[in-house]
Amino acid sequence: MAGKYSKEINEQKASDKNNNQVEFRIAKLNQIWEKALRMQLAPVRLSELHSDLKIQEKDELQWKKLKAEGLDEDGEREAKLRRNFSIILAKYGMDGKKDTRTLDSNRLKDHDFKEGDTFDDPRLDKLWNKAKTSGKFSDEELQSLQREFKHHKDRINEYNIVMDTVSRTEEIHKNVISPLEGEVKEHVLHQKHADLKQRMRDLNQGFERLRKITHEGYSDDSEFKEPRVIELWEMAKRSNLSEDELDSLKEELKHFETKVEKHQHYQEQLELSHQKLKHVEALGDEDHIMRNKEKYNTLAEKAREMGYKMKKHLQDLTNKISPNGLQHNEL
Repeated sequence: MAGKYSKEINEQKASDKNNNQVEFRIAKLNQIWEKALRMQLAPVRLSELHSDLKIQEKDELQWKKLKAEGLDEDGEREAKLRRNFSIILAKYGMDGKKDTRTLDSNRLKDHDFKEGDTFDDPRLDKLWNKAKTSGKFSDEELQSLQREFKHHKDRINEYNIVMDTVSRTEEIHKNVISPLEGEVKEHVLHQKHADLKQRMRDLNQGFERLRKITHEGYSDDSEFKEPRVIELWEMAKRSNLSEDELDSLKEELKHFETKVEKHQHYQEQLELSHQKLKHVEALGDEDHIMRNKEKYNTLAEKAREMGYKMKKHLQDLTNKISPNGLQHNEL
């Protein structure tokens, strides 16, 4: 099921030293992909990981070109790439740590939230219980709000991962001998701290938004429903974009939200197809299994392709809004 995405990212099929066809053009990304297949990640998680690795591949190949042209002398872009890679590893439980974060992006579970489930954060739990019992929200609004809470929880997890990588970099930095190398690392460390501060500001603003909605309910003029789109729109309103730029962005965000919803629909179809395939395999009818496998593979391909396009669009929108660009890139 090699990705057939777009000409831009797949002009040629990737192959390794022995000319065997592989999924990605960068060895470490192939290793992660193969490990994920061995771990038998759930179909939706696997699809999400594939899109994340495709984005990482695109960014690393772009960086290699820049480096060859003598750009990125301070190593800032390289540090961001490493940070994003660390986030991917941690997000899918491949960083060698016991995974206590339970980052599950299978959105099928949005409407199947058990009474005892929590967001592993006392402030969020308290706020969510208040929202559930307030009587201010319809079932549909509660589902939207729940998605926003989950999105905020993922943001907290992401912040913790970045903080971990900063702590590790600081430890390494203490052992640097060469003064010149020390200066470069100092700069990279400064960038990481700036990134952390920005993430913390975003988290605080995100929490304030959730608190406001919980107390006041959704307003009639709510522009968007999807958490990622809401976050981008809130970010844009705080930026120094002109009225015309904001109007233009609002239209683009509407198109992006449609893309997000379409992607979620394909993820749901993929999950259902996987369940059906397992059922058919248990019955043992070879023809039936073959037909269902083909349908499942086609859906998996489509979900990955749409996931990549959606995340690429998210990256472009973020860079348009945020002066610091990739630091907000949602994985």
